[in-house]
Amino acid sequence: MSGRIILTAAEMRAAEEAAIAAGTPVGELMERAGKAAAEAVWRYAGPLPTLVLCGPGNNGGDGYVIARELRARGVEVRIAALDEPKSDAARAARASWDGPVETFAEARPAPLLIDALFGTGLARPLDDLVSRRLCELPAEVRVAVDLPSGVATDDGAVLSPVPDFDLTIAFQTLKPAHLLQPAARHMGRIVVADIGIPGESRLHEIGRPALPAPGSDSHKYSRGLVTIVAGEMSGAAALAATAALRAGAGVVRLQARDFVSGVPAAVIQRPGDPLGRLDDSRIGAVLIGPGLVTDDDLLEAVLACGHPLVLDAGALTLLAGRLQRFDDAILTPHEGEFRRLFGERAGSKVERARSAAEQTGAVIVYKGADTVVAAPDGRAAIRACSAWLATAGTGDVLAGIAAAMRAGGLAPFEAACAAVWLHGRAAERAGPRLIADDLVGHL
Repeated sequence: MSGRIILTAAEMRAAEEAAIAAGTPVGELMERAGKAAAEAVWRYAGPLPTLVLCGPGNNGGDGYVIARELRARGVEVRIAALDEPKSDAARAARASWDGPVETFAEARPAPLLIDALFGTGLARPLDDLVSRRLCELPAEVRVAVDLPSGVATDDGAVLSPVPDFDLTIAFQTLKPAHLLQPAARHMGRIVVADIGIPGESRLHEIGRPALPAPGSDSHKYSRGLVTIVAGEMSGAAALAATAALRAGAGVVRLQARDFVSGVPAAVIQRPGDPLGRLDDSRIGAVLIGPGLVTDDDLLEAVLACGHPLVLDAGALTLLAGRLQRFDDAILTPHEGEFRRLFGERAGSKVERARSAAEQTGAVIVYKGADTVVAAPDGRAAIRACSAWLATAGTGDVLAGIAAAMRAGGLAPFEAACAAVWLHGRAAERAGPRLIADDLVGHL
């Protein structure tokens, strides 16, 4: 179910060092990276006249190889260097380029601009003149090598002003900044170029879930019974209930004090008793929070029910200031709810989510344009989500999907990742003017 692995700067350095120790020279890795990047540029942009910006480190060395490979394909290529190469491998790559090298400050623009100034590991802002020049050079197509120059690898911070790129070529694996905001908004399309360095990580991109189709022996309860305890604003619970059904739950009970309109007839309603039948052993997941405002008694009863829980929206607000262990539960805070629950925590969004998961024993779905899912055991995953989801009710839909995934038999982390992927894919299908109700029809 997990997608492509994501390595931090330190993990990528360790993988490179292991490959070098095993007998692969640095220069060979640079050749592989440059050739793979040149192939990606060729496929994306074709034979556009090209300006390659080369920095003094190994990212710049990759740029010299890219330029050489593109010129071998008949592309008109020029290089502008920020400084002389500093490493042996980069100097060798520079020596393999027999064309002219312009100064960065005096470089003339070209239709295709390739940024090979600084890649993984940048820890400080670019010089103001360098940053300004990078942003001001006009181009029809912009390509970043590994990462756009000016972004921090591990937390997605923008250290210096960064232009928007059309294509970013990641070497071997994704890095956190490819998916974490605010850096991710500058990446454009991201492709991963395999350069033959194996790596392991507990951080992945959220990939398409492998969900089993119902079999000949399936029945409604084997597909999962979801109980949704509605709060005062019942429309939110109605969205969640409909989403749970459309996401594959076999039975959905919507339990509220009054009858809730606007839900499919297939949703079972129990008006008057929001806590009724919580002792049903067939329940696969209980969701509370959508539309919950002040009814703390409902929340306390659900927390004690003994079933797998999904806690969202109002439930998270009511829990602020009195955190406890929620072993095996799924919590779905957005940024504001996360800060109210867990306070101001240091580190990247991934680190903050992992810390919260370890503290609570729950799987944390830290929502946003860069949604992070973290488990108490240290596993984490990221999905870049569409900004189209920034509209009322979409979180209720996500909570309903998560409850359906959990009730259907997936473990909490896998259920949360599957829900995030389905939610994001439904948004992509629904389009930029979506409202929360539209998502349900695309599940």
